[in-house]
Amino acid sequence: MIKGIQIGDKYCKYPIIQGGMGVGVSLHRLAGAVSAEGGIGVLSAADIGYQEPDFETNPKEANLRAIRTEIEKAREIAGKDKIIAANIMVAMTDYAELVKEFVKQGIDLIISGAGIPLNLPEYIIGSKTKIAPIVSSLRCCQLIVKTWRKKYNYIPDMIVIEGPKAGGHLGFKRDELFAEDDRKPQLEEITSEVVSYVRDLEKETGKEIPVIAAGGVWDGKDIKKFMELGADGVQMATRFVATHECDASEAFKKAYVKATSSDIQIIDSPVGMPGRAIRNEFIRQKEAGNSRITKCYQCIKTCNVKDAPYCITRALINAVKGNLDEGLIFCGSNVDKVKEIVSVHELMQELTMELA
Repeated sequence: MIKGIQIGDKYCKYPIIQGGMGVGVSLHRLAGAVSAEGGIGVLSAADIGYQEPDFETNPKEANLRAIRTEIEKAREIAGKDKIIAANIMVAMTDYAELVKEFVKQGIDLIISGAGIPLNLPEYIIGSKTKIAPIVSSLRCCQLIVKTWRKKYNYIPDMIVIEGPKAGGHLGFKRDELFAEDDRKPQLEEITSEVVSYVRDLEKETGKEIPVIAAGGVWDGKDIKKFMELGADGVQMATRFVATHECDASEAFKKAYVKATSSDIQIIDSPVGMPGRAIRNEFIRQKEAGNSRITKCYQCIKTCNVKDAPYCITRALINAVKGNLDEGLIFCGSNVDKVKEIVSVHELMQELTMELA
């Protein structure tokens, strides 16, 4: 029997979370469809208002305004009783304001990484919103739990473990990603360590804390493998890009279908983190020489505009809109396995049948 995940007073049928993908790859259409099918759909907060008419002149207000619209539209698709989550990067310049607005608009769950969300509980206390930090190691998990308990008397409602095979920005150093296999971080090992720690924490506190494995999860066999290691579910992103409901352009989705293993590349992001992307004309151009940034969207705290090789906001918006030659296409390590674009219903049926 397949067991779902409890978040507050809501329950999802299947232990599958769709990873948050920005800019604009996972908005209301994808998140709503995944939740409607029994998973947990996730909105990406990264420049969530990029389609607002005043985004170019007032990105901060455009992003805050779009949060309500995206949540409402996702709920219309999924139904009021389904779980809708948001992924918010700690590194975002307006992190606190974004979290507060998602809470104000009644988001069920906030998943937060790309930095260590040590202060996240202070923004949700008194609300129904639940919170889940993204961790890349047992040490990181322990630090967050210790800080939250001491400072806020709060225990995480869920913990997401993101391994080195994930897409987009990665929580590992470049030398870790390129290490020999016997020295490279392994999601399986990290999951076992974190699960053991969390089960002890559950016994001590009496609170159930779902542990979610993410990064390189492809099919039902992978889901089963991590659940046998003690995880309560998985987070998957790459496969959900190749769905009809994904909010990205058709050109973006077809880039996934066409990608081969030799197209997958670890890049140095302008925000100071390594990232996994599809090698394309844009990346080749940037290797040949940087382009001057003429406008800053104030998106990420760690971006040094003067030295950055390009504007990551503009690169990601170009990609999601289908202007691939001028866009950065983030992907996961299994993108070469994507062969066709299907519906979310078909994908969820395939995954759950394999798992069963």
